[in-house]
Amino acid sequence: RGISIIALDKYNLLHWEKLSEQSRLMWSWPTPGNQFNLEKTNDLFPSELSGGMTKRVAIARAIALNPKYLFCDEPNSGLDPKTAILIDNLILEITEEFNITTIVNTHDMNSVIQIGSNILFIHKGKILWKGNKNDLTKSKNNELNNFVFASKLFKTLRNENFT
Repeated sequence: RGISIIALDKYNLLHWEKLSEQSRLMWSWPTPGNQFNLEKTNDLFPSELSGGMTKRVAIARAIALNPKYLFCDEPNSGLDPKTAILIDNLILEITEEFNITTIVNTHDMNSVIQIGSNILFIHKGKILWKGNKNDLTKSKNNELNNFVFASKLFKTLRNENFT
């Protein structure tokens, strides 16, 4: 078992058009639990996929060889909030089901709270904070708090709920 990296854009799927029919079937490759929901997509070209479908295809391709580690770089980038939640749930499900260590690099705090178990905050190349999602809202680290609670809404919620 090795390492897989998810390339989450249509550009990285362009060579798909040149693959054999047998390889194309991997898009609808059945998995336990059928999490990918891509059954009727094996006749589609990358340009015909939605953003969420592109992410699911990339994840399916990344775990096809049963890796031990899965690296996801901004897996929810460009997605609407509802689809982002579906991708988060998919990543969490496959992490548990296939016993994969998954590392997610993200700026999406919803994703961090939903699927993060061991969280690192890296600022200017240095780890400034580490902990779990329960500790995240209680941190006294100024850089972390400025990032997590950057919006007026989150500042208001923090003041109402966490002080």
